Parts: sequence; C-alpha cells; structure tokens
Amino acid sequence: MNDLTPLIHEVLPEVRTLRRDLHAHPELGYEEVRTSARVAEALEHLPGFQVRRGLAVTGLAATLDAEKPGPCIALRADMDALPMHEETGLEYSSRHAGRMHACGHDGHTAALVGAAMVLARIRDQLEGPVKLLFQPAEEGGGGGQRMVAEGALEDPRVDAVFGAHNWPSSEHRFGDVALRSGPFMGGSLDFHIVIHGRGGHAAMPHRAIDPVLIGAHVVTALQSLVSRETDPTETLVVTVSRFNAGTAINVIPETARMDGTVRSLSPRALETAPARLRALAEGIAAAHGARAEVVLVPGYPVTSNDARATAFACETAAALFGAERVISDVPPVLGSEDFSFYQLARPGCFYFLGSRPEHLPSVPFCHHPKFDYNDDLLPLAIAMHCELARRFAPNWNA
Repeated sequence: MNDLTPLIHEVLPEVRTLRRDLHAHPELGYEEVRTSARVAEALEHLPGFQVRRGLAVTGLAATLDAEKPGPCIALRADMDALPMHEETGLEYSSRHAGRMHACGHDGHTAALVGAAMVLARIRDQLEGPVKLLFQPAEEGGGGGQRMVAEGALEDPRVDAVFGAHNWPSSEHRFGDVALRSGPFMGGSLDFHIVIHGRGGHAAMPHRAIDPVLIGAHVVTALQSLVSRETDPTETLVVTVSRFNAGTAINVIPETARMDGTVRSLSPRALETAPARLRALAEGIAAAHGARAEVVLVPGYPVTSNDARATAFACETAAALFGAERVISDVPPVLGSEDFSFYQLARPGCFYFLGSRPEHLPSVPFCHHPKFDYNDDLLPLAIAMHCELARRFAPNWNA
C-alpha cells in the first residue's frame, strides 16, 4: 500500500485550524451544536460520504461508500468538553468561562475529520464501507449508548469498531500505541448517600443523632467492600469523593451527604457492589437510630477489547509505526469510557496514543485546567485511522 504521509500533510493545516477552533469553542455533552455543524460542513462536500445528523441529539455518522460489499469498519471520536475553567493562557483557549476541552476531544474530533479527508481521496483502495462516528456526551452523559440505540452501527451494519484516546502519561513515549486485549478500562457506578439524623446543639450530642459521625462510619465501612468482600484477584475501587454536612461550628446538622464512585475491571464485581453498598449504608445508619437514603446511578460498562480486533489494531500499528512502538500488554486503568457501549454491540478495540512531547518529562494530564491536546499527534492519529480503514476489509475475514 502506498504511503499516505503526503496526503496527511496536505490536510494537516486545515485539521490543525479546526482543532484549535473547536478548542476555543468547547461545548458540553448534548450541547455540541456548533461542533457537530463544523464537522458536518467539513464532511458533506467530500466525495462518497453520506452524513446522518441528529444521532443522540448532536451526534452524527458519516459513511464512505456505503454500497461497497466488504465488511464495514467504524471509527469513533468524542466531541464534548468538560465543565472546567481553562488556565492554559493559549491564544486559542476557551472563550466560554466554565467550559474547556480538558480531555482532548477537540483533537479526537479533528483527527477523525482529517482521516475522512484522506480516505475520500483513496476511495479506490477501500474494499468495504467506512463509518465515522462523531459522538456527543462521553464525559458522563452516555452518548455512546444513545448512538448505538439510535442505529449508529447499522445501515450499513458495522462489523467492528475502533476508538483512540490521546494519552499524555509520562509512562509512554510520544507516538506509542498502547492497548491490551480484554478488560482495558474500568466500569463505573456512582452513588449518593444522605444520612438523616436529628440535629441539635454541638455541646449536647446525647440529644441528637449525629449524621456526621454516622457518615464517617459509612465511609470507613465502604472500604470493606474492597478489602473483605471482593476476590483479591479482581479489581475494585470505592471512593467517597464528596462529604457535605452542617453550616455552623456549634450545630449538629440534620443530614450529611456523601457522593462517590465505584470502579472495577470485573463486571461481576460491579453487579454485586450496589446491593452491598446499600446494605452497609442503611444498616449502619439504622444501628445508630438514623436513616440512610441511597441512590445508585449505573455508569459505564467495563471497556473490554475484543481479542481479534486488538490483534488487528496491533498489526496495523506495527506496520505503520514499527513493532517497537506498540505496547500490547499495557496495564489497564480504572478510568471509564463509554466506548464500552459499542463493544457490547460489536467487536471493538480502544487504544491510547502516547501524546507527551518527547522533550518534556511530564505535562498536565487529562482533566487538568492546563491540559492541551498536542497538535503534533494529529498526523499520527490520522494515519492510524486511515490504515485501520484501508486494511480492514481485506483482513477482517481472512
């Protein structure tokens, strides 16, 4: 296959401009109206593409050569920003207070648009359809689930789906492709607990039922889910990340509220944790004469890479960048990703692209107010998308 580098470098200035424009105009989940329109405008004039708007509110699916007989590959990018204030000081920093592209979704979106530009020019080298998915609301909104439910993987039917995430970790070199078969990113469950006690004077605790004390017992007891109720060979994290109670130093409040998250690489652990979490909170509260109100909010499933799709991604990355740049046994991480919803419906592989500049020992990581997507990664991300698409049809069923 011919080298796509010249084509990629032709489109790179436009892609970089798009990336920085998206960065300056971040939009939160299901509000990506401008972002979606910019993507659609870039794709609709490309030969061979059919663009479907309005998936999952602001998402879209663009299919190249839908009529081709070979198997269909889907490539996914997320578009939403985070509710954070940017502190980068860049000339293209967010123009909207309290909204920021702090996870690189601007780069993911721009790279996939760049891949579309290149793929449209090599249509004759594609033996099957290529579907590009631009998804809203990855940051907690479950946009991937809605995309699947609304038929993003149909018409034409997708055979396998691939997604990438920039990864500015100090553990990985720039340009490394890091992935693994099986559980790769954690599944999640969020919880909200309110302890209803009885308020009173801080100097007379015997006349009150102290929800702060009870809440402290609950926080400690929840760790027994990890240390004493979970198979040591399975991964489980229970974190209480917020605890609010009281308004005055001399008042025992009526209620205490705590919020947190459960993460695991084991679907079984995620299935059993909710009932035990509820039982612990309610039981401890009742033992102290109080009442616990527990609300459990299912998050994302475990992101588990299909073995066949992972092997194909590894082979493609090795052919493109060299085998030494492919880390096929990277340790899993407990961050969650709604790419997992695509994997429940089709074989799929999610991978990281090392994005830390080689001359820097470390850079702000994702979700940091000084984070910025490394534009030097754009040509590599585009190349990986294009090679996956170009190699998929002749190799998937081989």
